[in-house]
Order: sequence, then C-alpha cells, then structure tokens
Amino acid sequence: MAEPSVPNAGGPPPEGPAPETPPPPARPKLIDAVIDLLETVRDWVRQELGDAVHDKVAVPLQRVGVTIGSAFAAGCLLVVGLIFVAIALLLILAKFLTWPGALGLIGAVFLIGAAIFLYVKSRSMVR
Repeated sequence: MAEPSVPNAGGPPPEGPAPETPPPPARPKLIDAVIDLLETVRDWVRQELGDAVHDKVAVPLQRVGVTIGSAFAAGCLLVVGLIFVAIALLLILAKFLTWPGALGLIGAVFLIGAAIFLYVKSRSMVR
C-alpha cells in the first residue's frame, strides 16, 4: 500500500483509491506551434547575441588585458633597471663629485626626464 503524501494525525492511511488529478486542458495545435516558434527564435537570439558579445566585447577585452599586463611588466622591469643604473652612476659620480653632488645630479636627470615625458604625454592627449 502506498504511503500518503500528506501526513495525517498519526492514524492509519485513508482507505480507498487516491483522488486523481484531472488532465490538463488540451491546447490547440496552433498555440503549440507558436510556442515552438517563439522558443526557436529565443534560442537563435541567445546564440547570436552570445557570438556577438564574444566577438565584439570578450576578445577585444582579452587583447587589452594582455597589452596592459605586458606594459605593466615592461614598466616594472624598466624601473628596476633604472634603479640599478642610478646606483651604478651614483657610485661612479661619488668618486668625482661628492655624495650630495652625485645624488643631486642623478635626481636632476630623473626630474628632467619626468618633465619631458609629461610634456610629450600632455601634447599627445590634446590631439
């Protein structure tokens, strides 16, 4: 005997056949055809939008990400290299100039280089 789906107050299950649910009303075949057509159109639009978003958004963003990552890595390597070059120049110049003179000269070169870079970048941003 099958157990009831709704628990009762601890008594035995009710006797007799379980009530049957009425079958759903039959839909006309035209409505089924329209629903199938709409589902097909929905699936097609999803696929086309997915392809368009992939081609127009995802791929260019991946390229930009790789470019930015490469530029960041190159910039980090450039800074580390400049630090080592500056230290080497500092040690060489300290023999000819004093330590404060060597530090001042290297600092001035870096400041002039930064000013030139900012000038060039600001001119290219105006265009």
